[in-house]
Amino acid sequence: MAVILLRTVLMYGVILLAVRLMGKRQVSQLQNSELVVTLLLSELAVLPIQEEEKSLWVGLAPMAALVACELLVSVLMLKSGRFRQLVCGSPTVVIERGQVLQKAMRRLRLTTEDLFEQLRQKGVFYLEDVAWAIVETNGMLSVIRRPEEEPVTPKELGLSPASQGLEVVVISDGELSLRSLGLCGKDQAWVRRRLQERGLGQEQVFLMTVRTDGKWRVIEKNMDTAQGK
Repeated sequence: MAVILLRTVLMYGVILLAVRLMGKRQVSQLQNSELVVTLLLSELAVLPIQEEEKSLWVGLAPMAALVACELLVSVLMLKSGRFRQLVCGSPTVVIERGQVLQKAMRRLRLTTEDLFEQLRQKGVFYLEDVAWAIVETNGMLSVIRRPEEEPVTPKELGLSPASQGLEVVVISDGELSLRSLGLCGKDQAWVRRRLQERGLGQEQVFLMTVRTDGKWRVIEKNMDTAQGK
């Protein structure tokens, strides 16, 4: 049992490292080659865990080879557009100038329910609002609304609103992030002063955010309302 537990922890760490080397993507954003490697990694990791008599290298060696292949494929895709198209395919237009392209949808095996679901996820609830819709190589839908359906921007109204800046989390559940402090140009002394103004200690803070324009907010643990300015 101890051997199985040790191998499980080890393979968990190896898979984390392998996925980290492959890059930061959500599961829904994986390209075909990345999805294949991810599935194979999970299968290979099970071999040395289930069968104690087998060496760890039975799983580690092919896992290392898979990650190396994926990194090589990634480099080749960066260097060659044709190779990238061969591996990942090309974006496909499914709505063109407001018209649904049924042949393209059949080729992608995309149902009308799937199309409308992805449109709703983009904040589009009526088909007539769409000028163009494109299924990207990762399966996600990109949508261009008709010009008359686009939200009005401050620029179109002749307004020049001030930038709100980037908001970063500096304290999460009592833990201070020095990296986030650097992003917003603040230091620990500044954080302590702000917390003292509210009569709080760092360990009492559920969430503290700071924007690059200087505004900040604090949510105390077990409290639903935010304080700040």
